[in-house]
Amino acid sequence: MTRLEALVPPKELRRGPQAPYQRGLGGLTDHLTAMAEGKTPLWWWILFIPAAFCAAVVLPAMLAYLISTGVGVWGNNVPVAWGWDIINFVWWVGVAHAGTLISAMLFLTRQHWRTAIGRAAEAMTVFAVLCAGLYPAVHVGRVWFAWWLFPIPLTTDMWPQFRSPLMWDVFAVNTYLIVSSLFWYMGLIPDLALLRDRATSRVRKFIYGLFALGWTGSARQWHHYEKAYLVLSGLATLLVFTVSSIVGMDFATSQLAGWHETIFPFYFVAGAVFCGFGMVLVLLIPLRKWCHLEDIITLRHIDRVCKMTLMMGCIMGYIYVMEYFIAWYSGSPYDAWVFGHRLFGHYYWFGGWIMIGVNALLPQLFWIKKVRQNLKLIFVIAVLINIGMWFERFTIIVGSLYQDFLPSSWHPFYPTWVDVCTFIGTLGVFFTMYLLFVRFLPMIAVSEVKAITPQADPHHPLGGAKGGRP
Repeated sequence: MTRLEALVPPKELRRGPQAPYQRGLGGLTDHLTAMAEGKTPLWWWILFIPAAFCAAVVLPAMLAYLISTGVGVWGNNVPVAWGWDIINFVWWVGVAHAGTLISAMLFLTRQHWRTAIGRAAEAMTVFAVLCAGLYPAVHVGRVWFAWWLFPIPLTTDMWPQFRSPLMWDVFAVNTYLIVSSLFWYMGLIPDLALLRDRATSRVRKFIYGLFALGWTGSARQWHHYEKAYLVLSGLATLLVFTVSSIVGMDFATSQLAGWHETIFPFYFVAGAVFCGFGMVLVLLIPLRKWCHLEDIITLRHIDRVCKMTLMMGCIMGYIYVMEYFIAWYSGSPYDAWVFGHRLFGHYYWFGGWIMIGVNALLPQLFWIKKVRQNLKLIFVIAVLINIGMWFERFTIIVGSLYQDFLPSSWHPFYPTWVDVCTFIGTLGVFFTMYLLFVRFLPMIAVSEVKAITPQADPHHPLGGAKGGRP
C-alpha cells in the first residue's frame, strides 16, 4: 500500500459529495448564473405580474385607506383589540426564522449541505422581516407619530416607554432585520464580484461592481470575509431565539388566560422555526424544478429539511399537550375555559382541531422515507404547515380575546375586506422581492457550493484521484 492509498478512508466511511454536479466547475458557474445573466423565463413573468400588482397597487391602496380613515376599517374592536395585524405580524416573524437558522446555525456546526439552500433561505428571512415590520408601524393608528417609537431625544424630553411590548417588538424586529440583511449581503459579495467580472454591459458591470465593494478574491480578503461571516453567524443564531422570545413575551407578560404562560417564549421560537421550514420547502421545491437545480439541491437536501421539520413538529405536539395539561392541572377556571373553547368553542373547527392536526400530526408523515422522497406530497404538507401555523396565531390571539372575563362583552372576531387585502398585499411584497432576487442574483452561493461538488473531493474520480491515486 502506498502512502497516498493509506490516506484514503475506508469505503464504508466515505460519503458522496453533497452536490453531485459532474459537468466541471466552469459549467457549474454558468449554470448558477444563468438566471441572472440569461433571458427571463415565462414562469417568472406569470408569477411576478400578480405579485407585483398586489405589492404596488393593493397594499398601498389599503394602507392609504387605513391611514386616511383610521384603524376602524379593520375588524379590531372590543374585546378583540388585536386582530389580523398582530396575527400576521407574528406569522411573518415565524416565516423569517428558518432562513437564519439554516444558514447561520448550520454554518457554525459545519453542516456543509446548507450551502445549497442557505442563500435562498437567507433571502426569505430578509423579505419576511420587512413584511412583519410593517404591521407594528401601521397598527398604532396615527402612523405619522410612529417615529416616537425610536429613542430619539425630543425637546420635550419625551422618551419611549420601554416597558411597553410594542417597544420590544420595534427593537427586536429592527435588530433582526439589520443583522439578517448584513449576513445575507456578506455572503453575496463574492458572487456579486463574479457577476461583475462576467457582465457584458456597462450598466450591469457598474451595478454589480458597486455592491461588490471592490472584491478581488485575494487571500487577505477571504481571511477577513470568513472572520466577519463567522461573527455574523453567531449574532444571527442568537437572534433566532431572542426575537421570537420577545414576541412571545408580548403575550406572556399579560394577565390574560391563554397568554399568561411561561412556556410562551420557547413556544414562539419553536413555532417560528417550524413555520419557517415549511416556507423553505414551499419555495425550494418549485424553484428547484424551474431553475434546473436538481443536481445541486438534491433529494438529500429536501430529505434533511423534512427531518428537521419533523423534529419541530414533534416539539409543537409536545407544547400543545403541555398547554392543555397545565390548564387542567393549574385548577384555574379561566385557563380551563379558554382551552376548552379552543376545542369546542366558536372557532373550534380551525382554532383547535385543524391546528393540532396540521401542526402536530401531519408532520409525522415524514417518518416515512417514501413521503420524504415525494416532492408533490412534501409541497402540499409544507403549504398546510404554513396555513396551520397561521391558524395557531389566530387561535392564540383571537381565541384568548373574544371571550374575556365579562360575558357581556363577548363578541367573535370577523376580519374585514381591508384586513384580507392588506395581508394579500404583504404576500405580494414578499413574493415580488423574492422573484427579483431569483432573477438578478444567484439563488445559490457559487463560491460555497463548489466546495461540496465531486471536483472538490480529492478521493473522487472527478476530483483528481482514482482508487486513491493522484
